Amino acid sequence: MYQPYKITKQSISLIADISQLLGKLEGLISVIPTPQLRKQNKIKTIYGTLSIEGNTLSIEQITDIIENKKIIGPKKDILEVNNAIKAYEGLTKYNPGSLDSLCKAHKTFMQGLIDNAGKTRSTNVGILKGSKVSHIAPQPKMLPKLLKNLFDYIKRNKDEHPLIQSSAFHYEFEFIHPFLDGNGRLGRFWQTLILYKYNPVFQYIPIESIIKENQQAYYLALEQSDKQGESTRFIEFMLGIIYNSLSRYYSEFKPEPASTEQRINKAKEYFRNKMFSRKDYINLFKDISTATASRDLKYCVDKKLVEKLGDKRLSSYKFK
Repeated sequence: MYQPYKITKQSISLIADISQLLGKLEGLISVIPTPQLRKQNKIKTIYGTLSIEGNTLSIEQITDIIENKKIIGPKKDILEVNNAIKAYEGLTKYNPGSLDSLCKAHKTFMQGLIDNAGKTRSTNVGILKGSKVSHIAPQPKMLPKLLKNLFDYIKRNKDEHPLIQSSAFHYEFEFIHPFLDGNGRLGRFWQTLILYKYNPVFQYIPIESIIKENQQAYYLALEQSDKQGESTRFIEFMLGIIYNSLSRYYSEFKPEPASTEQRINKAKEYFRNKMFSRKDYINLFKDISTATASRDLKYCVDKKLVEKLGDKRLSSYKFK
């Protein structure tokens, strides 16, 4: 069974803060960032997660790779970046409760970098910190049971808050260390996947880059949880990372311009069965012109989405 943890006051407070930020984002007409911000955060994510593992390529070089430009650098590092790009581009297709899906993700990350990419290890491994072994992973014969228990935790604990669940999974996955290499990047990726299933906005948030900025604290939280025999400390640490990542994203957030359909859906949710005027519609969307409001409302009338009473300036509307 996965190792235990406690839900602390610090964790509860951080979950509340994260939920508040998510609520602010959900209150916007569009939560999809501009293409430029999406690209920047994709680069930050890949740079963050791979540089933790010793990849030497700079943000500028990774940008060039994403833009299909040729760069000069170690072949292994370039392959790591290309593999990571494929993995993150396919984030939404993976199933967080499936070991088979996790193995496919590992194969994408590690293809061409190690033998048997996508297959769990058959030898013992120890994790080095400097010249010292900081963690001895469970023996290979224990992996099937440990992994089954871990994925049962994901599938059966539907009431567990995904912020807690994703962090607990991340820690337990690193503790089990089921693959010869690539466990770090895959553990971070799988946490992002669980968070994405909780709220799609997490596909745009470069949590990995904030982990990179706090790399030593990240390793320390893993070590502290190892010593305590539970993932409580690591969960607290990751909740702090998620909050900081989300705060930065919110401060940088610039949404794509809202479409007519997005505005109409928002208006339908807001006005419900109440009568409203064009002025009311403009007050709801303060950044649109009178002409845009008129076009939106004409679209609603033409599509028979609203009932219209009166004419011209005296017109009023009601969603069907």
